[in-house]
Amino acid sequence: MPPMGPPGRNNRQPKAKQKPKNTKATIKRLMSYLNTERYRITGAIFCVLLSSAATLCGSYLLRPIINGLTDTSKTAQQKVAELLAGLLLMGAVYFVGVLATYFQARIMIGVSQRTLNKIREQLFKSLQKLPVRYFDQNPTGDIMSRFTNDVDIIGEMLNSTLVQIFSGTITLAGTLALMLYTNWVLALVTIVFSPIVALVGATIAGKSRKYFLSQQAALGKVNGYIEETVTGQKVVKVFNHEQKIIDDFSELNNNLRNVQAKAQFMGGIMGPCMNALSQVNYTLTATVGAVIAFVSRWGTGLSFASLDIGGLTVFVNFSRQFSRPINELAQQVTNIMSALAGAERVFTVMDEEQEKDEGKKLCPDNIRGDVVVENVTFGYNTDKTILKDVSIYAHPGQKIALVGSTGAGKTTITNLITRFYNINKGKITIDGIDIKDISLDCLRENIAMVLQDTHLFTGTIMENIRYGRLDATDAEVRQAAMTSCAHSFIKNMPDEYNTMLKGDGANLSQGQRQLLNIARAALSKAPILVLDEATSSVDTRTEKQINEGMDALMKNRTTFVIAHRLSTIRNADAIMVLEQGEIIERGTHEELLEKQGRYYELYTGLKELD
Repeated sequence: MPPMGPPGRNNRQPKAKQKPKNTKATIKRLMSYLNTERYRITGAIFCVLLSSAATLCGSYLLRPIINGLTDTSKTAQQKVAELLAGLLLMGAVYFVGVLATYFQARIMIGVSQRTLNKIREQLFKSLQKLPVRYFDQNPTGDIMSRFTNDVDIIGEMLNSTLVQIFSGTITLAGTLALMLYTNWVLALVTIVFSPIVALVGATIAGKSRKYFLSQQAALGKVNGYIEETVTGQKVVKVFNHEQKIIDDFSELNNNLRNVQAKAQFMGGIMGPCMNALSQVNYTLTATVGAVIAFVSRWGTGLSFASLDIGGLTVFVNFSRQFSRPINELAQQVTNIMSALAGAERVFTVMDEEQEKDEGKKLCPDNIRGDVVVENVTFGYNTDKTILKDVSIYAHPGQKIALVGSTGAGKTTITNLITRFYNINKGKITIDGIDIKDISLDCLRENIAMVLQDTHLFTGTIMENIRYGRLDATDAEVRQAAMTSCAHSFIKNMPDEYNTMLKGDGANLSQGQRQLLNIARAALSKAPILVLDEATSSVDTRTEKQINEGMDALMKNRTTFVIAHRLSTIRNADAIMVLEQGEIIERGTHEELLEKQGRYYELYTGLKELD
């Protein structure tokens, strides 16, 4: 029988391929994060203006220096004096430019880091509002990749590319003005050639975008597979599947290599192509300029566009400077395309449909825990029904046990009670109120869960138990630990309740981790308790030790217990036997044994195993 639980790592449904968002919309959205930084950006722009002006002014100062050196009417001493004065002036101008560049870099680093901080924060907030279904259907590694690779590459673009755009635009405008002032004929040569350079750059950039989007998606898949493999490394080794996962990883890695090679190739050829075109422009300008300078010095045919040797030298330098901003922007295409692809992936998460809290959003006081599941039908996918017209009721303080084969729908029922998923048909009420009308926060505050998969956070044992109720006192935390029988092993830890847990409690046994999870639930004052295979990771001796504690935990609480160890549910008020999404038997332990049905088969089979 195929697994009938929520789509997870092994039964994840393929997602439809999403079309990339509009580039202009992505850029506009990225720029919206810079609204609060406009004054700092204005300061950075001023620094860029100053730096660009210093660069242009320093370049133009070559003209009087060279003309002075080539002036035959001046003595050697005059030429040396003018050369030293010119060099000192150029040095001062360039020093101002260096200072401006330094402050501009400092400002933009701060701008980019604050912007990344806002993006990460909004992404994390959006992630917390997504339904459980999203995490069931998307690999953890791919989600993490959006926080790391995608966000980091956005930072690179904000940190460097914005400055390149500002300085490039200013340098282009300033260089063009000085070129026209120096010699408008040569300026026309450069202007006519520039659209060819721009057209080549735009063509390559257009082709690059789709490859960089594919690269980011492929990188996310590789990260997701690595995360799953590392997490399940014990399973891999137990079943000797090392070669299989190596082959699977090689396939994903080769796909990443292929799309990355295409992306890097398209980004890499931009610079060489632009440089080659710049050299053509440089050669053409130098040739025409030499002709004009020669005629200007020894002839009169071009008096309307005369050019001296210093002017030719400066113009050739300007010609290189005119191409440099274009080349720099072209070389930033790799970062731009990667950043836009990464931004689209980040915004995709932000734009995912959030968990809806519709209805009246009630928050009843003093919920007693009277739970009724009435004629509920549900499927994780529209083409497969998991629960079929299921009805269950639990009065306050009752213990209801759910048993059955794997995939029968036991965990699904608890997922619906907590509204991790919304039912397709039927109704679930708590104290007579439809759970759709109870606010999600209020509903989940009144339900405590102990899951089969334990999870502990980095922090002390005290902090991990207090996660069940953040306003609990230290005394209440210790009492919860005693209730769950966790106190005895905690007292033997190096720092007792202040012992630091790292790596999801790697310094504890699996049973000890589960005891802390049970203590966490014991600390909660929730009137409804869900135990999903809560003692599956505890050995028989420890299980017997915590039975009394579990009874104290369940006292005066409506409890739903999912268990394979039928010995742990013999005192349940009612036992529901599920098969293929339907309740086929219900009753107490003794009543179901008398019927000698499916429960009898499961229980006697367990006895035989014992």
